[in-house]
This record gives sequence, structure tokens and C-alpha cells, in this order.
Amino acid sequence: MEEKESGGCPPSDHVKNIHHNDLAELPLELARAYFKKLEEEEYEVSKYEKKTRSKSIINRKKSALRSLFKYLTTQYEDSNGDPLFYRNVMQKIPVIKEKESLNARSNKMANTIFQENSDVDFLYYVKTQYENELSERKKSYFLRDKERDYAILSLLLGSGIRVNELVELRIRDLNFENNTISVIRKGDKKDIVTVFAEVMDDIEVYLSIRNQRYKGTNAEHEYLFLSKYNQSFSPITIRTVQDLVRKYTKAFNNGKRSMSPHKLRHTYATTLMDETKDLSLVMEQLGHTSETTALLYVHTSQEKAKRAAEALADRRKRLK
Repeated sequence: MEEKESGGCPPSDHVKNIHHNDLAELPLELARAYFKKLEEEEYEVSKYEKKTRSKSIINRKKSALRSLFKYLTTQYEDSNGDPLFYRNVMQKIPVIKEKESLNARSNKMANTIFQENSDVDFLYYVKTQYENELSERKKSYFLRDKERDYAILSLLLGSGIRVNELVELRIRDLNFENNTISVIRKGDKKDIVTVFAEVMDDIEVYLSIRNQRYKGTNAEHEYLFLSKYNQSFSPITIRTVQDLVRKYTKAFNNGKRSMSPHKLRHTYATTLMDETKDLSLVMEQLGHTSETTALLYVHTSQEKAKRAAEALADRRKRLK
């Protein structure tokens, strides 16, 4: 950051060299200037294309800094029990969210999830075709984790649970008799999620190799999904699940588009709404407390019905 005549931070050649006092005394006009620069400057997308940052990208950066400054002002304590900051300049930087109608949000979401039966096609692809596209080295790693990865994908698409809920699952949270899993929702609320038998079958296949391949045990307190890295074994992380979902979805989409665990959650919710037309059930299964969020999946289903009607109309015109 460049020093301003009105006062401000001394220049630093690296973020690690910025002293916390410089941030504590950061002038409001300098903070505003930083975000204005982010909004206006172009960055290189490829050799032939440049673009400016979207409002959502700017908002994420604002939210990250607001969270950091809030923590250092209200939560952090030094050896004397004092906060690192007494002043929070980021509190004066508003996060202005883009206003979108429910229908606009729904249409945007519809273009980023699995449509029709492509979620089933995706699982079949991972199970039977993906390995044929790999080199021998990559294939060996895939085969090592195939049962685990497939169980994770099957569970995400068959339950709609969040990625953090998935990585926190323990052996004791599985009920094969009732085809249910116990999860901890936002706010530390315990919830029971019903899944169909095929999902539990996929988990059982993974459990049959889990202890031998990942050095787990059948202790009820152990995490369900484990990971192996450099001969060490540990509970799988959110980052690992995000990476494997991106990897498989990108390969399925011929390298053109990857998806996140949250998109698989949206896929599940939309499919559930299509099959049941039951908004309260969707809310219950996803752990939603607001109808507004769940209504996104109603609109997505209506959009699919609209496209189907248009296709039928085109068919009639062709036959005439």
C-alpha cells in the first residue's frame, strides 16, 4: 500500500512485513481506495482476455477482511487480556449484495447443477469409465480411493448434506437398519437424515475396505471417511472432498465445467422436489429453517417443466 499524504501505512514489499499496528490505524479513505481499485482494475483471465472483478468477488474479499478485523477486535487477546485492535475500520466498509429475484437466482442455479438424470450418469461414469481415461500412475491412486470417493459422491447426491456435515460423520452416525445418518447441522443441532438403501450399500462397500486400506477400526467414535497421505492416516478434510468433487465432475463434463459439493446438494434438493413436490420435506432433509431458500428448488423444477413444455410444442410443430 502506498503512503498517503493524509497519513497511512508505510509501504511494505510483502504482506508478511505489514505490522498489525498499521492495520489497526488504517485510514478509512485508504481502505475505500483499496476496494475501489479492486473493482476497477482488470486482471488477466487468459493470454487473450482480461476482465474486471464481479461484485460477488469483491464482496467475498470484503467479508473476509471484515471477519478478520472483527476477530482481532472482539475475540483475540494478548497476554494482558487486551484485544489486538481497539478500532475496526472494516466495520465501516459495507458489503452491498447484488439484488436478484428468486426466479433469477433459480435460473442461475439451474445452469450449474446436474439436470434430468445426469446425476445418475455421473455416478455410473465414476464407477465404470473414469479409470479408463487415466495414466497407469493416476489409475493406481484412483483405485486406492475408488470405494471411498464413490461412497462420498453417492452420499452427497443421495442425502443433500453439507460438506462439513459429511467430514464430521462418525461410525456411530450410521443406521443401516433404518437407512439414516445422524448429522450436526448449523448451530450444533443434531439431525437425522433419511437416505435410500443404495447409498447405504455404497457406504458398506467402502467400509469393507476402510480398515485395511486406511488403518481404521470399528470404534464408534472414529470418523467415517479417512484419508491417506505420505503413509499417514487421518480424517478426510473439507478441502479434500471439494477437490475430489471438482476432479470427477470436471472429467465428466469433458473438462469444461467443474462442480462443488454445494452444487451436488442443490442437485439433490431439486431432484427431491421434482419427485415429491413436498416443500416441507425438502426443508427437513436439507436442514433449512427458511422457506425462501427451499423455494429456489421449486422455481428450478418449474423452469425444467417450462423447457419440457417448449420442447413438446416444438415437436408438435415439426410433426405438423
